[in-house]
Amino acid sequence: MIILGVDPGLADTGWGVVGFDGQRYWPVSYGTIKTSPRESQQKRVYTIAEDLLALAARHGASAVAMEDIFFTKNITSAIPVAKVIGAALHGFASVSIPVHLYSPLEVKMAVTGMGRAEKLQVQEMVKILLKLKEIPRPDHAADALADCICYCTHNLSRQLPR
Repeated sequence: MIILGVDPGLADTGWGVVGFDGQRYWPVSYGTIKTSPRESQQKRVYTIAEDLLALAARHGASAVAMEDIFFTKNITSAIPVAKVIGAALHGFASVSIPVHLYSPLEVKMAVTGMGRAEKLQVQEMVKILLKLKEIPRPDHAADALADCICYCTHNLSRQLPR
């Protein structure tokens, strides 16, 4: 199974592609989609959604794991991220790729076993679980790879006998 992970953002959207066979993970590719503040928000959101669809097609993703919106104080900074998530959900629905949204707490718990893990702890576990030589950079790409691992962990736990 190939999973596309997405860490949504208007300026930088992290993405990561991970393979999973039910027992082990392997990294396929990762990076970021950058947009320019000189472009309209409409164009930026469209570009991100189209690039994510192209990545899913290129790598043959069968599922998408995306970090859901999270904000504590400033809702205005969350609104552009929500627009990116909405455009991505629409795009993936148009090609029948299921999207699974996870809270930051769920991702941290799935990757480190601790819901309140620090960012560096999550990145270090991504490195270890994917057998990478170093922590993936930029941070948004590492977060997207963590989203993939979260999906695999949740998917595997659903398949266990009860």
